[in-house]
Amino acid sequence: MGVTIIGCGDIGTRLALAYQQSALDVTGWVASDESLERLKRQGIRAVQMDLDRASQQPPSLAGESLFYFAPPPASGVEDGRVRRLISLLDQTDVPQKVVYLSTSGVYGDCQGEWVDETRQPHPTVDRAKRRLDAEQQWQSCCRQRGVPLVILRVAGIYGPGKLPLERLRKGLPMVAEADAPITNHIHSLDLVQIAAAAMERGLDGAIFNVCDGRPESMTRYFDRVADYLKLPRAPQISMQEARQQLSPGMLSYLAESRRLSNRKLLEELGVVLRYPELEQGLPVCFE
Repeated sequence: MGVTIIGCGDIGTRLALAYQQSALDVTGWVASDESLERLKRQGIRAVQMDLDRASQQPPSLAGESLFYFAPPPASGVEDGRVRRLISLLDQTDVPQKVVYLSTSGVYGDCQGEWVDETRQPHPTVDRAKRRLDAEQQWQSCCRQRGVPLVILRVAGIYGPGKLPLERLRKGLPMVAEADAPITNHIHSLDLVQIAAAAMERGLDGAIFNVCDGRPESMTRYFDRVADYLKLPRAPQISMQEARQQLSPGMLSYLAESRRLSNRKLLEELGVVLRYPELEQGLPVCFE
């Protein structure tokens, strides 16, 4: 038995290296030649598997602890990558357990209300609809095959290489604090330990909000990053101006506001966050 990480990018690679320190057998699946070489350089066994085509037969996942971190396709409201993988699982042995990395975006706009895992998903943008589709596909697959499944609904990830530095350096505007939505964050290094805890201790069918439990306005988040780096704060504009100046992607984030509760994560998985506040997590981004 070993660990397989499908979509072995930044978070998956950190998780793989952590498991290797425990002398576990780890394999990372990636799509590109570049990612394949990156894993090999770090001493991680790598498999190249393009889930947009998936014509080749993948290695057996029998008895594997399977982390599915691969992003969905860039368009549409369904995740064809998950569907192709599950169809391949029909022809091979099934994993011991699955942890799926989803997004808190599946809740949609909650108008700043506190949100726990009992809230019904109501995604409003296509990228979140794709994630909910993947959740439902994994739930159906795992139920039919008797495989335990844990879903992690992850907030905005920050950490080494995952800060809005380019945006701040370019002086791109942000909406005024009064108009800004409430956002939630999790440090990438905390996400790695949470994913491992979910595999080890998460009960079958469990869903967890993954965040640091310190929601704040999106504008305040940008300001705190800028202040730490001694960069100028983003110019503030009205929401009306934002609709004319900001990208559709940024506007879609501005249209959703929620406060995520992480109580279930802390109580059921027994996770102790290393970076429960942005002020503790920011310095580590530059070590």
